Amino acid sequence: MNQKLKDTIKDIVQSGTATPFYFYDTELLRATLEAAVKAYQKYGFVVHYALKANSHHEVLKMTRHYLQGADCVSGNEVQRAVDAGFDPGGIVFAGVGKSDAEIDLALRNDIFCFNCESEQELEVIQERALIQCKKARIALRINPGVDAQTHHYITTGLEENKFGINMWELESITEKLKHLPNLQLTGLHFHIGSQITRLDPFKSLCLRVNEISDWFVSKHIPIQHINVGGGLGINYHHPDQEAIPDFEAYFQLFHRFLQLRPGQQLHFELGRAIVGQCGSLVSKVLYIKKGLKTNFAILDAGMTELIRPALYQSYHSIENISKNDQQLLPYDVVGPICESSDCFGKAVFLPATSRGDIVVIRSTGAYGEVMASHYNLRDTAPSIFAKD
Repeated sequence: MNQKLKDTIKDIVQSGTATPFYFYDTELLRATLEAAVKAYQKYGFVVHYALKANSHHEVLKMTRHYLQGADCVSGNEVQRAVDAGFDPGGIVFAGVGKSDAEIDLALRNDIFCFNCESEQELEVIQERALIQCKKARIALRINPGVDAQTHHYITTGLEENKFGINMWELESITEKLKHLPNLQLTGLHFHIGSQITRLDPFKSLCLRVNEISDWFVSKHIPIQHINVGGGLGINYHHPDQEAIPDFEAYFQLFHRFLQLRPGQQLHFELGRAIVGQCGSLVSKVLYIKKGLKTNFAILDAGMTELIRPALYQSYHSIENISKNDQQLLPYDVVGPICESSDCFGKAVFLPATSRGDIVVIRSTGAYGEVMASHYNLRDTAPSIFAKD
Protein backbone atom coordinates (compact mmCIF):
# COMPACT_ATOMS: atom_id res chain seq x y z
CA MET A 1 0.00 0.00 0.00
CA ASN A 2 1.41 3.40 -0.93
CA GLN A 3 2.29 5.91 1.75
CA LYS A 4 -0.51 8.31 0.79
CA LEU A 5 -3.18 5.69 1.50
CA LYS A 6 -1.45 4.62 4.72
CA ASP A 7 -1.43 8.23 5.93
CA THR A 8 -5.10 8.61 5.00
CA ILE A 9 -6.04 5.52 6.99
CA LYS A 10 -3.99 6.69 9.99
CA ASP A 11 -5.71 10.08 9.88
CA ILE A 12 -9.12 8.38 9.79
CA VAL A 13 -8.28 6.25 12.82
CA GLN A 14 -6.71 9.17 14.72
CA SER A 15 -9.83 11.25 14.08
CA GLY A 16 -11.74 8.82 16.28
CA THR A 17 -13.24 6.43 13.73
CA ALA A 18 -13.64 3.05 15.39
CA THR A 19 -12.17 -0.05 13.80
CA PRO A 20 -12.83 -2.31 12.05
CA PHE A 21 -13.98 -0.55 8.90
CA TYR A 22 -13.87 -1.12 5.16
CA PHE A 23 -11.70 1.38 3.29
CA TYR A 24 -12.19 2.06 -0.42
CA ASP A 25 -9.71 3.74 -2.75
CA THR A 26 -12.03 5.50 -5.21
CA GLU A 27 -9.11 6.65 -7.35
CA LEU A 28 -8.13 3.03 -8.01
CA LEU A 29 -11.75 2.01 -8.63
CA ARG A 30 -12.11 4.74 -11.24
CA ALA A 31 -8.82 3.80 -12.91
CA THR A 32 -9.90 0.13 -13.01
CA LEU A 33 -13.23 1.01 -14.60
CA GLU A 34 -11.53 3.21 -17.19
CA ALA A 35 -9.09 0.42 -18.06
CA ALA A 36 -11.94 -2.06 -18.47
CA VAL A 37 -13.94 0.28 -20.69
CA LYS A 38 -10.92 1.05 -22.87
CA ALA A 39 -10.28 -2.67 -23.33
CA TYR A 40 -13.79 -3.88 -24.20
CA GLN A 41 -15.29 -0.97 -26.12
CA LYS A 42 -13.03 -1.52 -29.13
CA TYR A 43 -14.72 -4.90 -29.67
CA GLY A 44 -18.29 -3.75 -29.10
CA PHE A 45 -18.73 -6.02 -26.07
CA VAL A 46 -21.31 -5.44 -23.32
CA VAL A 47 -20.26 -5.65 -19.65
CA HIS A 48 -22.68 -6.07 -16.74
CA TYR A 49 -21.38 -5.32 -13.25
CA ALA A 50 -21.88 -8.29 -10.88
CA LEU A 51 -23.49 -6.88 -7.74
CA LYS A 52 -22.69 -10.00 -5.72
CA ALA A 53 -19.07 -8.81 -5.54
CA ASN A 54 -19.94 -5.50 -3.87
CA SER A 55 -23.35 -3.82 -3.76
CA HIS A 56 -22.47 -0.71 -1.76
CA HIS A 57 -24.37 2.35 -3.03
CA GLU A 58 -21.16 4.36 -3.60
CA VAL A 59 -19.64 1.53 -5.64
CA LEU A 60 -22.78 1.21 -7.74
CA LYS A 61 -22.93 4.97 -8.28
CA MET A 62 -19.48 4.82 -9.89
CA THR A 63 -19.84 1.59 -11.86
CA ARG A 64 -23.12 2.57 -13.53
CA HIS A 65 -21.37 5.48 -15.25
CA TYR A 66 -18.91 3.11 -16.94
CA LEU A 67 -20.65 -0.26 -17.47
CA GLN A 68 -23.79 -0.86 -19.51
CA GLY A 69 -25.66 -3.10 -17.12
CA ALA A 70 -25.89 -5.10 -13.92
CA ASP A 71 -25.69 -8.81 -13.16
CA CYS A 72 -27.97 -9.74 -10.26
CA VAL A 73 -28.53 -13.00 -8.39
CA SER A 74 -31.42 -12.01 -6.13
CA GLY A 75 -34.53 -9.87 -6.23
CA ASN A 76 -32.97 -7.43 -3.78
CA GLU A 77 -29.96 -7.04 -6.07
CA VAL A 78 -32.30 -6.31 -8.98
CA GLN A 79 -34.06 -3.67 -6.89
CA ARG A 80 -30.78 -2.14 -5.71
CA ALA A 81 -29.48 -1.95 -9.27
CA VAL A 82 -32.66 -0.15 -10.34
CA ASP A 83 -32.48 2.18 -7.33
CA ALA A 84 -28.81 2.94 -8.13
CA GLY A 85 -29.80 4.12 -11.60
CA PHE A 86 -28.94 1.13 -13.76
CA ASP A 87 -31.20 0.88 -16.80
CA PRO A 88 -33.48 -2.16 -16.27
CA GLY A 89 -32.89 -2.89 -19.95
CA GLY A 90 -29.32 -3.76 -19.02
CA ILE A 91 -30.06 -5.97 -16.01
CA VAL A 92 -29.60 -9.74 -16.19
CA PHE A 93 -31.03 -11.93 -13.42
CA ALA A 94 -29.11 -15.14 -12.75
CA GLY A 95 -29.29 -17.67 -9.93
CA VAL A 96 -30.28 -21.28 -9.52
CA GLY A 97 -33.14 -20.59 -7.09
CA LYS A 98 -35.24 -17.57 -8.12
CA SER A 99 -38.41 -17.25 -6.01
CA ASP A 100 -41.80 -16.36 -7.49
CA ALA A 101 -41.65 -12.94 -5.80
CA GLU A 102 -38.20 -12.26 -7.25
CA ILE A 103 -39.33 -13.27 -10.75
CA ASP A 104 -42.37 -11.01 -10.41
CA LEU A 105 -40.15 -8.08 -9.40
CA ALA A 106 -37.86 -8.58 -12.39
CA LEU A 107 -40.83 -8.86 -14.76
CA ARG A 108 -42.36 -5.64 -13.43
CA ASN A 109 -39.07 -3.88 -14.14
CA ASP A 110 -38.86 -5.35 -17.68
CA ILE A 111 -35.26 -6.46 -17.25
CA PHE A 112 -33.03 -7.40 -20.16
CA CYS A 113 -32.91 -11.13 -19.51
CA PHE A 114 -33.38 -14.02 -17.10
CA ASN A 115 -30.47 -16.46 -17.13
CA CYS A 116 -32.40 -19.71 -16.69
CA GLU A 117 -30.88 -22.79 -15.07
CA SER A 118 -33.46 -25.58 -15.30
CA GLU A 119 -36.49 -26.82 -17.19
CA GLN A 120 -38.75 -26.25 -14.20
CA GLU A 121 -37.55 -22.66 -13.88
CA LEU A 122 -38.71 -22.04 -17.45
CA GLU A 123 -42.16 -23.29 -16.52
CA VAL A 124 -42.34 -21.03 -13.47
CA ILE A 125 -41.23 -17.92 -15.38
CA GLN A 126 -43.82 -18.75 -18.06
CA GLU A 127 -46.49 -18.94 -15.35
CA ARG A 128 -45.47 -15.64 -13.72
CA ALA A 129 -45.14 -13.85 -17.08
CA LEU A 130 -48.57 -15.05 -18.15
CA ILE A 131 -50.11 -13.56 -14.99
CA GLN A 132 -48.53 -10.18 -15.78
CA CYS A 133 -49.35 -10.48 -19.50
CA LYS A 134 -45.67 -10.07 -20.34
CA LYS A 135 -43.11 -11.82 -22.48
CA ALA A 136 -39.94 -12.64 -20.56
CA ARG A 137 -36.62 -12.62 -22.37
CA ILE A 138 -34.48 -15.58 -21.32
CA ALA A 139 -31.02 -17.03 -21.85
CA LEU A 140 -30.27 -20.68 -21.20
CA ARG A 141 -27.41 -21.15 -18.75
CA ILE A 142 -25.54 -24.15 -20.10
CA ASN A 143 -22.84 -26.16 -18.35
CA PRO A 144 -20.00 -26.24 -20.90
CA GLY A 145 -18.02 -28.88 -19.01
CA VAL A 146 -14.95 -26.63 -18.77
CA ASP A 147 -12.74 -26.94 -15.69
CA ALA A 148 -11.95 -23.45 -14.40
CA GLN A 149 -8.91 -24.76 -12.49
CA THR A 150 -9.87 -22.74 -9.42
CA HIS A 151 -11.08 -23.56 -5.89
CA HIS A 152 -13.75 -26.27 -5.98
CA TYR A 153 -16.17 -24.09 -3.99
CA ILE A 154 -16.19 -21.49 -6.78
CA THR A 155 -16.14 -23.78 -9.81
CA THR A 156 -19.55 -23.63 -11.51
CA GLY A 157 -19.36 -25.01 -15.05
CA LEU A 158 -19.20 -28.77 -14.51
CA GLU A 159 -22.00 -31.34 -14.49
CA GLU A 160 -21.51 -32.06 -10.78
CA ASN A 161 -22.21 -28.39 -9.93
CA LYS A 162 -25.72 -27.28 -9.03
CA PHE A 163 -25.73 -24.57 -11.68
CA GLY A 164 -26.96 -24.60 -15.24
CA ILE A 165 -28.44 -26.94 -17.83
CA ASN A 166 -26.51 -29.96 -19.09
CA MET A 167 -26.01 -30.60 -22.78
CA TRP A 168 -28.08 -33.78 -22.75
CA GLU A 169 -31.11 -31.71 -21.62
CA LEU A 170 -31.01 -29.23 -24.50
CA GLU A 171 -33.15 -31.23 -26.92
CA SER A 172 -36.10 -31.51 -24.53
CA ILE A 173 -35.75 -27.94 -23.28
CA THR A 174 -35.72 -26.33 -26.71
CA GLU A 175 -38.74 -28.45 -27.63
CA LYS A 176 -40.54 -27.34 -24.46
CA LEU A 177 -39.87 -23.67 -25.26
CA LYS A 178 -42.14 -24.03 -28.31
CA HIS A 179 -45.02 -24.47 -25.87
CA LEU A 180 -44.15 -21.59 -23.53
CA PRO A 181 -45.52 -18.57 -25.41
CA ASN A 182 -44.62 -15.99 -22.75
CA LEU A 183 -40.92 -16.78 -23.01
CA GLN A 184 -38.56 -15.48 -25.69
CA LEU A 185 -35.21 -17.22 -26.04
CA THR A 186 -32.67 -14.51 -26.80
CA GLY A 187 -29.37 -15.80 -25.48
CA LEU A 188 -27.02 -18.44 -24.13
CA HIS A 189 -25.29 -17.99 -20.79
CA PHE A 190 -22.10 -19.60 -19.47
CA HIS A 191 -20.09 -19.17 -16.27
CA ILE A 192 -17.29 -21.57 -15.42
CA GLY A 193 -16.13 -20.21 -12.07
CA SER A 194 -14.50 -17.40 -10.17
CA GLN A 195 -10.98 -16.12 -9.40
CA ILE A 196 -9.54 -17.54 -12.62
CA THR A 197 -6.01 -16.19 -13.05
CA ARG A 198 -4.93 -18.09 -16.18
CA LEU A 199 -6.41 -17.42 -19.60
CA ASP A 200 -6.37 -21.08 -20.75
CA PRO A 201 -9.76 -21.92 -19.16
CA PHE A 202 -11.33 -18.95 -20.98
CA LYS A 203 -9.88 -20.15 -24.29
CA SER A 204 -11.37 -23.58 -23.61
CA LEU A 205 -14.69 -21.91 -22.86
CA CYS A 206 -14.61 -20.05 -26.19
CA LEU A 207 -14.00 -23.24 -28.15
CA ARG A 208 -16.80 -25.03 -26.30
CA VAL A 209 -19.22 -22.12 -26.80
CA ASN A 210 -18.49 -22.26 -30.53
CA GLU A 211 -19.52 -25.93 -30.58
CA ILE A 212 -22.70 -25.28 -28.61
CA SER A 213 -23.60 -22.33 -30.83
CA ASP A 214 -23.25 -24.60 -33.85
CA TRP A 215 -25.80 -26.94 -32.28
CA PHE A 216 -28.35 -24.11 -32.08
CA VAL A 217 -27.62 -23.08 -35.66
CA SER A 218 -28.20 -26.66 -36.78
CA LYS A 219 -31.61 -26.54 -35.08
CA HIS A 220 -32.45 -23.18 -36.73
CA ILE A 221 -32.78 -21.54 -33.30
CA PRO A 222 -31.68 -17.88 -33.51
CA ILE A 223 -29.56 -16.55 -30.64
CA GLN A 224 -29.12 -12.79 -30.22
CA HIS A 225 -26.48 -12.71 -27.49
CA ILE A 226 -23.85 -14.90 -25.89
CA ASN A 227 -23.09 -14.26 -22.20
CA VAL A 228 -19.80 -15.77 -21.03
CA GLY A 229 -20.18 -14.67 -17.40
CA GLY A 230 -17.17 -13.40 -15.48
CA GLY A 231 -14.55 -15.12 -13.40
CA LEU A 232 -11.46 -13.00 -14.13
CA GLY A 233 -9.31 -13.08 -11.00
CA ILE A 234 -7.08 -10.59 -9.20
CA ASN A 235 -3.60 -10.84 -7.67
CA TYR A 236 -4.18 -11.35 -3.95
CA HIS A 237 -0.50 -12.03 -3.23
CA HIS A 238 0.86 -8.85 -4.81
CA PRO A 239 -1.98 -6.29 -4.88
CA ASP A 240 0.29 -3.30 -5.56
CA GLN A 241 2.20 -4.94 -8.40
CA GLU A 242 -1.02 -5.80 -10.25
CA ALA A 243 -3.60 -3.35 -8.97
CA ILE A 244 -5.56 -3.47 -12.25
CA PRO A 245 -6.16 -6.78 -14.07
CA ASP A 246 -4.98 -7.22 -17.66
CA PHE A 247 -8.34 -6.47 -19.23
CA GLU A 248 -6.78 -6.07 -22.67
CA ALA A 249 -5.50 -9.65 -22.77
CA TYR A 250 -8.79 -10.95 -21.35
CA PHE A 251 -11.11 -9.30 -23.88
CA GLN A 252 -8.71 -9.84 -26.76
CA LEU A 253 -8.80 -13.58 -26.11
CA PHE A 254 -12.58 -13.68 -26.51
CA HIS A 255 -12.33 -11.53 -29.63
CA ARG A 256 -9.85 -14.01 -31.13
CA PHE A 257 -11.41 -17.33 -30.20
CA LEU A 258 -15.17 -16.88 -29.79
CA GLN A 259 -17.04 -16.91 -33.09
CA LEU A 260 -20.05 -14.61 -33.11
CA ARG A 261 -22.72 -14.86 -35.78
CA PRO A 262 -23.79 -11.71 -37.66
CA GLY A 263 -25.78 -9.46 -35.34
CA GLN A 264 -24.83 -11.33 -32.16
CA GLN A 265 -23.52 -9.49 -29.10
CA LEU A 266 -21.03 -10.82 -26.57
CA HIS A 267 -21.83 -10.07 -22.92
CA PHE A 268 -19.71 -10.35 -19.76
CA GLU A 269 -20.49 -10.23 -16.03
CA LEU A 270 -17.47 -8.85 -14.16
CA GLY A 271 -17.37 -8.18 -10.43
CA ARG A 272 -14.20 -9.10 -8.53
CA ALA A 273 -11.93 -7.86 -11.34
CA ILE A 274 -13.58 -4.42 -11.08
CA VAL A 275 -13.74 -3.87 -7.32
CA GLY A 276 -11.48 -6.44 -5.66
CA GLN A 277 -8.30 -4.40 -5.30
CA CYS A 278 -9.89 -1.06 -4.37
CA GLY A 279 -11.03 -2.24 -0.93
CA SER A 280 -9.18 -3.02 2.31
CA LEU A 281 -10.31 -4.08 5.77
CA VAL A 282 -8.78 -1.85 8.45
CA SER A 283 -8.40 -3.25 11.96
CA LYS A 284 -6.51 -2.72 15.21
CA VAL A 285 -4.49 -5.19 17.23
CA LEU A 286 -6.28 -6.01 20.47
CA TYR A 287 -3.72 -8.37 21.96
CA ILE A 288 -0.46 -10.13 21.26
CA LYS A 289 -0.57 -13.65 22.66
CA LYS A 290 2.49 -15.87 22.88
CA GLY A 291 1.98 -19.54 22.06
CA LEU A 292 4.19 -22.62 22.15
CA LYS A 293 4.92 -22.65 18.42
CA THR A 294 3.72 -19.22 17.26
CA ASN A 295 2.62 -15.79 18.39
CA PHE A 296 -0.94 -14.61 17.80
CA ALA A 297 -1.90 -11.12 16.71
CA ILE A 298 -5.55 -10.86 17.75
CA LEU A 299 -7.44 -8.21 15.77
CA ASP A 300 -10.76 -6.48 16.37
CA ALA A 301 -11.86 -7.64 12.87
CA GLY A 302 -12.89 -11.22 12.37
CA MET A 303 -14.54 -13.65 10.02
CA THR A 304 -17.71 -11.62 10.49
CA GLU A 305 -16.06 -8.86 8.42
CA LEU A 306 -14.09 -11.11 6.04
CA ILE A 307 -15.14 -14.75 5.81
CA ARG A 308 -13.14 -15.73 2.70
CA PRO A 309 -10.08 -17.12 4.55
CA ALA A 310 -12.30 -19.29 6.78
CA LEU A 311 -14.60 -20.35 3.94
CA TYR A 312 -12.17 -20.81 1.04
CA GLN A 313 -8.80 -20.90 2.82
CA SER A 314 -8.09 -17.84 0.69
CA TYR A 315 -5.00 -15.66 0.93
CA HIS A 316 -5.06 -11.92 1.64
CA SER A 317 -1.97 -9.75 1.99
CA ILE A 318 -1.76 -8.34 5.54
CA GLU A 319 0.18 -5.20 6.51
CA ASN A 320 0.97 -3.51 9.81
CA ILE A 321 1.02 0.17 8.77
CA SER A 322 1.94 1.41 12.25
CA LYS A 323 5.47 0.01 12.13
CA ASN A 324 8.36 0.31 9.70
CA ASP A 325 10.77 -2.17 11.28
CA GLN A 326 12.97 -4.06 8.84
CA GLN A 327 13.08 -7.16 11.03
CA LEU A 328 9.97 -9.25 10.55
CA LEU A 329 8.46 -11.83 12.88
CA PRO A 330 5.87 -14.54 12.15
CA TYR A 331 2.36 -14.16 13.57
CA ASP A 332 -0.89 -16.05 13.23
CA VAL A 333 -3.25 -13.17 12.49
CA VAL A 334 -6.64 -14.03 13.98
CA GLY A 335 -9.93 -12.41 14.94
CA PRO A 336 -12.06 -12.31 18.11
CA ILE A 337 -14.82 -14.68 16.96
CA CYS A 338 -15.40 -17.84 18.99
CA GLU A 339 -14.34 -20.16 16.18
CA SER A 340 -10.92 -21.69 15.55
CA SER A 341 -11.43 -21.00 11.84
CA ASP A 342 -11.44 -17.25 12.57
CA CYS A 343 -7.96 -16.81 11.15
CA PHE A 344 -6.78 -14.42 8.42
CA GLY A 345 -3.35 -15.96 7.96
CA LYS A 346 -0.77 -18.23 9.58
CA ALA A 347 2.92 -17.39 9.94
CA VAL A 348 2.37 -13.94 8.49
CA PHE A 349 5.62 -11.96 8.66
CA LEU A 350 5.04 -8.52 10.19
CA PRO A 351 7.18 -5.97 12.03
CA ALA A 352 7.25 -6.50 15.81
CA THR A 353 3.55 -5.90 16.45
CA SER A 354 1.94 -4.33 19.52
CA ARG A 355 -1.49 -3.67 20.94
CA GLY A 356 -3.12 -0.74 19.13
CA ASP A 357 -1.20 -1.15 15.85
CA ILE A 358 -3.23 -0.59 12.69
CA VAL A 359 -3.42 -3.66 10.47
CA VAL A 360 -4.72 -3.53 6.90
CA ILE A 361 -6.02 -6.65 5.13
CA ARG A 362 -5.80 -6.02 1.39
CA SER A 363 -7.96 -6.90 -1.63
CA THR A 364 -11.29 -7.04 0.21
CA GLY A 365 -13.28 -4.90 -2.24
CA ALA A 366 -14.99 -8.04 -3.56
CA TYR A 367 -16.74 -10.56 -1.30
CA GLY A 368 -15.69 -8.73 1.86
CA GLU A 369 -18.45 -6.39 2.93
CA VAL A 370 -21.21 -8.26 1.06
CA MET A 371 -20.49 -11.50 2.95
CA ALA A 372 -20.35 -9.88 6.40
CA SER A 373 -22.50 -11.28 9.21
CA HIS A 374 -23.68 -10.43 12.73
CA TYR A 375 -22.46 -13.70 14.21
CA ASN A 376 -21.63 -13.25 17.92
CA LEU A 377 -23.94 -10.21 17.69
CA ARG A 378 -21.17 -8.23 16.07
CA ASP A 379 -21.77 -4.64 15.01
CA THR A 380 -21.78 -3.78 11.31
CA ALA A 381 -18.44 -2.38 10.21
CA PRO A 382 -18.80 0.97 8.42
CA SER A 383 -17.45 1.80 4.98
CA ILE A 384 -15.24 4.79 4.31
CA PHE A 385 -14.41 6.04 0.82
CA ALA A 386 -11.20 7.92 0.14
CA LYS A 387 -12.16 10.64 -2.31
CA ASP A 388 -9.77 11.65 -5.07
